[in-house]
Amino acid sequence: MNNLRKIAAASVAAVLAFSMAACGSSNASSDGNSGSTGKAVKVNEKSAKATSLADFGTLDDLVKAAEEEGALNVIALPHDWSNYGEVIDGFKKKYPKIKITELNPNASSKEELDAAKTNKGTDAAPDVFDLGQQIAATSTDDFAPYKVQAWDKIPDENKDANGAYYADYTGIMSIGWNKDKYGDITKLEDLLDPKFAGTVALNGKPAEAGAAFNGYLMVNQLAGGDINNVQPGLDFFKKLKDAGNLTTVDVTNGTIDSGQTGVVMDWTYNQASYKKELKSKGVNWEYKTFPKAQVVSYYNQAINKDAPHPAAARLWEEYLYTADAQNLWFKGGANPVLLDSMKQDGTVDQATLKDAITIEGKPVSYTNDDATRITEWLQNNWDKTIGN
Repeated sequence: MNNLRKIAAASVAAVLAFSMAACGSSNASSDGNSGSTGKAVKVNEKSAKATSLADFGTLDDLVKAAEEEGALNVIALPHDWSNYGEVIDGFKKKYPKIKITELNPNASSKEELDAAKTNKGTDAAPDVFDLGQQIAATSTDDFAPYKVQAWDKIPDENKDANGAYYADYTGIMSIGWNKDKYGDITKLEDLLDPKFAGTVALNGKPAEAGAAFNGYLMVNQLAGGDINNVQPGLDFFKKLKDAGNLTTVDVTNGTIDSGQTGVVMDWTYNQASYKKELKSKGVNWEYKTFPKAQVVSYYNQAINKDAPHPAAARLWEEYLYTADAQNLWFKGGANPVLLDSMKQDGTVDQATLKDAITIEGKPVSYTNDDATRITEWLQNNWDKTIGN
């Protein structure tokens, strides 16, 4: 299961820029922080400058160029995060002549870019990134603009106009719990029931971890607040604390497995991973979102401007924006950015759609300025109200 990293944050830049990729796979071949051990590499300038498939000619031409490179370096893609394991396997099966090297699967967004800088000019640098919104929006000089064939299907609000980065998938903030032990949860106030004594958890502190920050916003919405009024959320967490139900123990695989954290606020794709893992242990893990608190946060794809394998990087992006790959993310509990488009053209996986949790109505959105303001407010109020 996923272990969301905790993030030291002084502002939204820390809350969002260091958005975690999650812990899962252990096949890291670079930690993104040490000196490069890669070999110098000479790239094909035509591939490195390509801004769309047209610059290669056809998809077959792009495949040929990528196969000549024969390699692709990805980073921050744990297999149990949004079903990335199957996504990667799908690419390997489709393009067996291209060897994928999985660099540090536990890297944060910032660490992804650090790895690119550390390994610049070598075959050990990441070719592609999977980044939180804030760091993507503020790091466009590090990216090679490229518009995939599905570009027009990506909503304008979910992409950089010049093709520097584009959303790939989002989770929805949700509440997950051991249904066998606790029964149903239908509303926020249910969490005040004594049966939840000492087991209700955010995934970290809301001023220090992205998942906890967004979990706080979900609770705030349900408690009657909004982006401009976040006091109701704190009031509710104070009630949880006073009832003896709130735990500030760090959420880990072990605390969930043992039941120490029996109710967890987290992204739907992480809840899906918990559910899958716990099912094998005989635990019925349930999770749900709330129509009036659809807090979402898209991750984004980008190509390293100094990618050692520029054609393979572009082929990877083309692959990710096919229905096949988007459906694999969907299967993993995420909402892929092309979901609405796939519903319209009939390419969405109907079996997944039948049981999937999808965005209902208008998502709760906020600007970077909003997040900075809220983070600073939480820094000033969370500890003195809730404690460390």
